[in-house]
Amino acid sequence: MNQQVMLRKIKKMQEEMLQTQREIEETVFKASAGGVVTVEMYGTKELKAVIIDESFEAEGKEDYDMLSDMIVAACKEASKQVDKVTSEKMAKYNALAGGFGGLF
Repeated sequence: MNQQVMLRKIKKMQEEMLQTQREIEETVFKASAGGVVTVEMYGTKELKAVIIDESFEAEGKEDYDMLSDMIVAACKEASKQVDKVTSEKMAKYNALAGGFGGLF
């Protein structure tokens, strides 16, 4: 394969990889915990929203501690979703890029 053809293929793959990354970053991932808390997180792992069910009533410190734990759990779950989707969608590029001596 001549070099120009190879470079075009590499450039095309790089463009596809960047487009896939942008799509992941713009995706909103949702996760819930305890049926009380829902978080929305962009693929960049930036929080978009924390939604607390209107039925939640705090009667004491323990309830606020539990709410805090649920928020953390939902954030961790959303973060895991981002990692999983990123890993799945970027796997083909990572495998191919390894053959190019770290060009990407």
